[in-house]
Amino acid sequence: MEALAATSDHVEIREAVRAICDRFDDEYWSNADRTHQFPHEFAKAIAQGGWLGIAMPPEYGGAGLGVTEAAIMMQTIGNSAGCFAACSTVHINIFGLHSIVKHGSDAQKRAWLPPVIAGDVRACFGVTEPDAGLDTSKITTRAVRKRDRNVVHGQKVWTSTAQQADKIVLLARSTPIEQCARPTDGLSLFFADLDRTKVTVTEIPKMGRHAVDSNQTFIDGLEIPVENRIGEEGQGFRYILDSLNPERILNAAEAIGMGRRALEKAARYASERVVFGRPIGQNQSIQHPLAECWSQLYAAELMTLHAAEHYDAGRPCGVQANAAKYLAADAGFKACDHAIRTHGGMGYASEYHVERYFREMVATQLAPVSREMILCFIAERALGLPKSY
Repeated sequence: MEALAATSDHVEIREAVRAICDRFDDEYWSNADRTHQFPHEFAKAIAQGGWLGIAMPPEYGGAGLGVTEAAIMMQTIGNSAGCFAACSTVHINIFGLHSIVKHGSDAQKRAWLPPVIAGDVRACFGVTEPDAGLDTSKITTRAVRKRDRNVVHGQKVWTSTAQQADKIVLLARSTPIEQCARPTDGLSLFFADLDRTKVTVTEIPKMGRHAVDSNQTFIDGLEIPVENRIGEEGQGFRYILDSLNPERILNAAEAIGMGRRALEKAARYASERVVFGRPIGQNQSIQHPLAECWSQLYAAELMTLHAAEHYDAGRPCGVQANAAKYLAADAGFKACDHAIRTHGGMGYASEYHVERYFREMVATQLAPVSREMILCFIAERALGLPKSY
């Protein structure tokens, strides 16, 4: 079930990242999941390996590689025992700071990127709000200019790693929506200190991925210097769009890696488990679903690499990136579901770990964009159908 690799460099990336991941086995991640303990040791190991800056410019300490290489890295991490928790520990560094890379000043990049790449500073991403959901133009978090600072009040939700973060990439409305020509105007993007005297972070209890926190974030008078605004005032929505396609591609790669790990566990168990005098893997009722999962994961991987190739070549890739995320999340979910079914009753037990993979995989069908919204986007952009939302 080895993943595709187009070049020897891609093989080397897989092997090097896998060597780090292999140091953190199922027991490590099960314990982190059970105790809700952030995987600091894993995060440190990835940072020390130089992988946090895989897609960052070399002049700021990064490797200067593309989204293709980042996807290979994240697929390898997803295929490890850590699954989605391991991916979520590091992937904000891969796509979340792209707006700074693309639109920040040289002074901002020199000040902000090296410590993040080195793992000395952790950032989180503050965009989603409870009453706006995917309609980002309707966010109500407000940034009011007062001399050389913006004072922010508002609320964010599903802010991953905010319990550990030092910084936040924050989208806020700097001009009231009624004064804007378009709803997406008047939003500004900031890179701010997560000042705990002005920001309250409350963890959200959830179904899975307990090792990596998700949070509600309440902001009351956070002061952000004007020089911490990324790019031009009011252009923040356009800037975060630059992160969306890489995010979709990396999420797809992660789901494929996770699905393949579950599938490998299922195939091994089916070969070893003997019932009625024969391995259960000899039965077509076991074989056929797993073979379908293998085929669907392979197809999703091809779409993901195709989308990454488009992105790295500077070609439009919104449809391809969204299709990759849709196919990968569905294929990964199906693989985890069938892994549990193959294990039978023991699939429901923590001992075999596939229940943890399943719980974490559920999130990939919901975030950062639902499968239904992806289908609406593809219908509009690829098929020319009227916009439905």
